[in-house]
Amino acid sequence: MARSSLSISYYAFTALHFACFALAITVCGLYGADLQRTKNFDNYTKSKWVYAVVVGALTAATCALYFIPFIIEAGGIFIASWDTILFVLWIALFGVFGKLYIHENAHGNGDVERMKHAVWVDLTSALLWLIASVAAFAYWWKHRNTRTRFTGRAKV
Repeated sequence: MARSSLSISYYAFTALHFACFALAITVCGLYGADLQRTKNFDNYTKSKWVYAVVVGALTAATCALYFIPFIIEAGGIFIASWDTILFVLWIALFGVFGKLYIHENAHGNGDVERMKHAVWVDLTSALLWLIASVAAFAYWWKHRNTRTRFTGRAKV
């Protein structure tokens, strides 16, 4: 039976993106509960919560795509750039909801307490995407001028 040709870096990127995927699904659930509540009681939805769910959904879809072997390797600089865009989206999300809820006193209100926890999930996800983007840029930088294995003449 042949050994897998997947490298250690692939497994490290997969573990990192699995953590990002879990946090994205968590954010979709945390902010989606408020969206459902406003749908039942109000005639409008708040754009901040829609933004949070869209960022979570984009992140989850991106992570699901990255679980396919060799996508990160084949994507090159585009993967690193997209990871940086996701980092900026998560930082903006943290800024918006951090301003609303970090200094808010919950006074036993479960909804405010849940949103305070969601803000820290946003920050954690933003930091993970920062790590992912730096790692993707480093991976691209290291492998940008590689040559073929057999002849060494063609650039890959």
